Amino acid sequence: MVDAIEEFADVGSLLRTVRPKDPVYCIYPHVYSEITTEFLKGFPGRVLYAVKANPNPTILGLLLAAGVRHFDCASLPEIELIDEIAPEAPKYFMTPVRIRDAARTAQKKHGVRHFVVDHLSGLSQLVEEIDTSRSVIFARMAVHHESAMEDLSVRFGAPPEEMPALLQSIRDSGAEPALAFNVGSSVTDPEAYRYSMSVTKSVLDKLPFRLRLIDVGGGYPKSYPDFIVPELEQYFKAVEESVGTLPLADNAEVLGEPGRALAAPGMSAVVEVLLRKDSRLYINDGMFGIFWVLRIDGPDRFPVRTYRNGKPHEGETMEFQINGPTCDATDTLPGLVPLPTDIRPGDYLEFGNIGAYSIGGRTNYNGFYSDRIVSITSPKERPPAV
Repeated sequence: MVDAIEEFADVGSLLRTVRPKDPVYCIYPHVYSEITTEFLKGFPGRVLYAVKANPNPTILGLLLAAGVRHFDCASLPEIELIDEIAPEAPKYFMTPVRIRDAARTAQKKHGVRHFVVDHLSGLSQLVEEIDTSRSVIFARMAVHHESAMEDLSVRFGAPPEEMPALLQSIRDSGAEPALAFNVGSSVTDPEAYRYSMSVTKSVLDKLPFRLRLIDVGGGYPKSYPDFIVPELEQYFKAVEESVGTLPLADNAEVLGEPGRALAAPGMSAVVEVLLRKDSRLYINDGMFGIFWVLRIDGPDRFPVRTYRNGKPHEGETMEFQINGPTCDATDTLPGLVPLPTDIRPGDYLEFGNIGAYSIGGRTNYNGFYSDRIVSITSPKERPPAV
């Protein structure tokens, strides 16, 4: 059961009613419904939402309501969270490094059937904890493309030349073998998936048996200011066309693990301007809070709108450096942000497209922390976007 949260028709009514001193994170339910429907209709296979992108129970409930039925989990607590909200939903334990006995608990208590390994040593540990006869074990392959903003194969994944032996060992263990890869985070070119599928084909051609499941991971990006990416349908087309070239079982199915693509668009952060020093602004959230993901390669700022007295405020703009509230020298957002030239303390900023990798990783460094999350109910309202 998901607890009810505060509701406001729009951000303006939130600001006029509350004038919050701490950051407020706004969920737009209708936006989550729209993007989820688009992804489920477009992706040519089974969609697993990557819980780590945003584990907020309200958002998980919205994704469920929109049709998401499968969840990519990176830890036992994430599995427990999904089990509490949707006990019947299949949960996939898709990390090759697990806390001891976590796989055993995941299978016995939560019915998890899908696991992943990327080394023979990891396989031997896993088979000691689970019943392989009712399990699917993915062998994760290391593959990267230069268009990805983050190389996820640096830490996880077996080299392609080691995959046939690993897949054979999985089969010998009594589990169903499957193959997984993750080409990277925020992939800016759909060709990355065609490239990864070509590497996959070179592995499958060496197998004396055929696989039923191929997990092509995540990486589906969103556009941000000065970081414009292709539309989702181009990624779906690349996956669909390239998976068709693989020698798979007749009942084969492709899996995808969207995180950012589903989580980002439907959430915004509303923050207050605390201080202005010429072209420098200080706000009540920062790089140790909701903006922490800007430390990673990729976009350096979020779309934004300004509010004054509870109403959108526009006008001639200039570029500002945005600083968080902590005493740390690194608490400065990396990109310059164009805002009205007359912006002043007491004005509010709403940053959009911020639902992915944000509230799940924020800290209470220096005591700055907000857990106020509200719902914006008017279907006409949209968070700032590119």
